[in-house]
Amino acid sequence: MRIGELAARTGVSVRSLRYYEEQGLLVSTRSGGGQRHFTEDDIERVDFIQRLYVAGLSSRTILELMPCRYAPSDENSDAALERMAQERDRLSAHITELLHTRDSLDGLITAARADRDGRRTAA
Repeated sequence: MRIGELAARTGVSVRSLRYYEEQGLLVSTRSGGGQRHFTEDDIERVDFIQRLYVAGLSSRTILELMPCRYAPSDENSDAALERMAQERDRLSAHITELLHTRDSLDGLITAARADRDGRRTAA
């Protein structure tokens, strides 16, 4: 199937599919005229890539995880589990940082309200 059909069947833009190919996440064959051609299996591959993106993973990390799915072995599974755990730890640290930032903003909002209310009662 051509790239437009793959895009229609997966709900992913042609531009994204080209990006996946550039990143090594998706592979096509080329016709004599240079048109990309994909297989039925690529529909599932694109779905897998999309699920990993939704989980917050980068294209580089997704590429590292691909062997677990497409060349399954204990070694590849262990490597994928370790990499996903690292990503989870990274996200948890980022969430903690965001919560601290939100708490700081809450403090500024409280101080600004108190300042505003203090000016109103003084007037």
